[in-house]
Amino acid sequence: MIKNFIFYAIVFLPGSNTFDWDNEEIGTPGAFLIRNNHHSEFYLKSLTLEDVPSHGVIHFPCNSWVYPASKYQNDRVFFSNKTYLPAETPISLLKYREEELENLRGDGKGQLQEWDRVYDYEVYNDLGNPDKGPQHARPVLGGSTEYPYPRRGRTDPKYESRLNLALSLNIYVPRDERFGHLKLADFLSYALKSIVQVLKPEFESIFDKTPNEFDSFEDVLKLYEGGLEVPEGVVKVIRDNVPLEMLKEIFRTDGERFLKFPLPQVIAVDKFAWRTDEEFAREMLAGINPVMIRSLEEFPPASKLDPKVYGDQTSTITKEHIESNLEGHTINEVIIERKLFILDHHDALMPYLRRINSTSTKTYASRTLLFLQKNGTLKPLAIELSLPHPEGDQHGAISKVFVPEEKGVENSLWQLAKGYVGVVDSGYHQLISHWLHTHAVIEPFIIATNRQLSVLHPIYKLLHPHYRDTMNINALGRQILINAGGALEVTVFTSKYSMEFSSMLYKDWVFPEQALPQDLLKRGVAVKDSSCPHGLKLLIEDYPFAVDGLEIWFAIKTWVQDYCSVYYKDDESIKKDAELQSWWKELREKGHGDKKEEIWWPKMQTREELIETCTIIIWIASALHAAINFGQYPYGGYPPNRPAISSKLVPEKGTPEYDELAVLGISLVEILSRHSSDEVYLGQRDTENWTSDAEALEAFAKFGKKIEDIEEGMKRMNNDEKLRNRYGPVKMPYTLLYPSSEGGLTGRGIPNSVSI
Repeated sequence: MIKNFIFYAIVFLPGSNTFDWDNEEIGTPGAFLIRNNHHSEFYLKSLTLEDVPSHGVIHFPCNSWVYPASKYQNDRVFFSNKTYLPAETPISLLKYREEELENLRGDGKGQLQEWDRVYDYEVYNDLGNPDKGPQHARPVLGGSTEYPYPRRGRTDPKYESRLNLALSLNIYVPRDERFGHLKLADFLSYALKSIVQVLKPEFESIFDKTPNEFDSFEDVLKLYEGGLEVPEGVVKVIRDNVPLEMLKEIFRTDGERFLKFPLPQVIAVDKFAWRTDEEFAREMLAGINPVMIRSLEEFPPASKLDPKVYGDQTSTITKEHIESNLEGHTINEVIIERKLFILDHHDALMPYLRRINSTSTKTYASRTLLFLQKNGTLKPLAIELSLPHPEGDQHGAISKVFVPEEKGVENSLWQLAKGYVGVVDSGYHQLISHWLHTHAVIEPFIIATNRQLSVLHPIYKLLHPHYRDTMNINALGRQILINAGGALEVTVFTSKYSMEFSSMLYKDWVFPEQALPQDLLKRGVAVKDSSCPHGLKLLIEDYPFAVDGLEIWFAIKTWVQDYCSVYYKDDESIKKDAELQSWWKELREKGHGDKKEEIWWPKMQTREELIETCTIIIWIASALHAAINFGQYPYGGYPPNRPAISSKLVPEKGTPEYDELAVLGISLVEILSRHSSDEVYLGQRDTENWTSDAEALEAFAKFGKKIEDIEEGMKRMNNDEKLRNRYGPVKMPYTLLYPSSEGGLTGRGIPNSVSI
């Protein structure tokens, strides 16, 4: 089937032909060559041979753009859906298998063009724009001990150039990695251009008393309850630059000039329940950054920062601050019983805080202590906000401690302290939990897989669905989101130090610890217990992300185990797989080359190592990204609940309370929280005949059924009123790990890949 041939409108042109085939003389068809002698490209979806002697039907999944022959040195080759380990490849196909990998690797030279299919590595040298002045310069990330980073896909031969916004849509990624025609993310760049670039001056004029800020909660609610009127001149600019589909999202259907946003779920039932301490704590278990909370095993909380450089960074929270809220227990008792937890954003932030606060941002390093109550919910006990010592880092920190208060100025200060925790957690979420730990770390796997594993390889077929659209969204992000002056620097407290900050945190990234069970054990929120499901006991039993995540994790692992067992019967077959060994070697030495000497990398010598590795890759690309990403608007679309920027420090006791929240982040988190209308979800494939192996198809069908059963179990738990952390005071059920979804802003669904 051919798509988009000759015409630019989206059309499908199925065709058929008849010919004779002598199976005994010629053999079984395993591949075909194709040459495009037309002047324009076409999309080849599939080819099917019917009535093949002794075989019946043979499918050739293609899913690739074929450009005119003048653009290639060789004819394009497509293989059938048979699966072969390298040593088992029919001799007639071996040459084409090897040549195709050579074509995909390229020669590392020259400017890559639209029609190229080359996968290659590069450092992040395209974030800054020093030609515009020193304030636009950013360090190169990757390739140094000072700024280590995962590699990205190469576009230009040497130092990457900055593109203007219009050209950023055409930045090189291998042609088959580009968004499909139904991809809602096609509109991402237009939405950012209209809202962040065009409307930024308009926001500043609307909020003239405090530019780019709200003056009251009523101002915030206007964004959802009728919208903000926009002058006709601005409307014309938007209409000239934004597709009709996006205009429908931005403006009211009655034609009036109002900027509006959907009502975030966090305020859909109760507009002020988000302010409760219970909801503040619950979102650490079921919100958009549920991967940070950990067990507190010593009191007061200590620091791992070098005391020779940063002085004494031990917490100033005392037992007098918290013991009155421990249900009659002492601190020692609750630590022994493992009922004390911490959200710790102190050590990560303190080394950068002096520089961050030299910008328009003013914020704190934070520690938040929480107690697990008898009813299964968490109670915030104290918040510590810390600044670098004014006389130098070696003098330690200057800290303030806030405790819950119900009335008066103290209550206002407590609410404000929670806001600063939200600012820091929001920034960490966007830069580390979301961008670094899903988008950035997965891209080297995509590149290595395409360079070293043939499409005939079983592990290529296993992993390929989980790479869809990732390189394209990352490339677009480097141009308009994470670049100097991009949307992220405007909407996150780390400002121009954002990506540099993420590089520092990459130093702590450990691949095996990305496995959900290992992550939970490391954070001390679970312990090994053979009597519990999956051999793990959660110390917070009603921990929605962990409960649902473990079900998904082990379903993925079972599927990977069943699939790998079809092709690898013993450990020796792993060691002898030349493509697999080259893949793993290149991934470590090039893709994550700044960590190539780490001893924690799996050796890829056993089936268990392969199964665990592939499970981690699929988990990161699918469920982890879904849990981190698709709740951004439901929770963060109401800025008071998840403020992203703070521009002043805590007022001293007695000064007027203020509410300051950035506007631009609202539009960003709405866009990033949307599903594409052509999304493919966990347990699904976009090609029915992706393999001819009956055992693999049976294992995948079993996996799909398990995913459906898991979702039904999640729905039952969300209806259990005893599980208070699953819906909380805001009456918002935890759906972020529901595997299925429709397109749009749903707050649920696990796409196969990091695609937005």
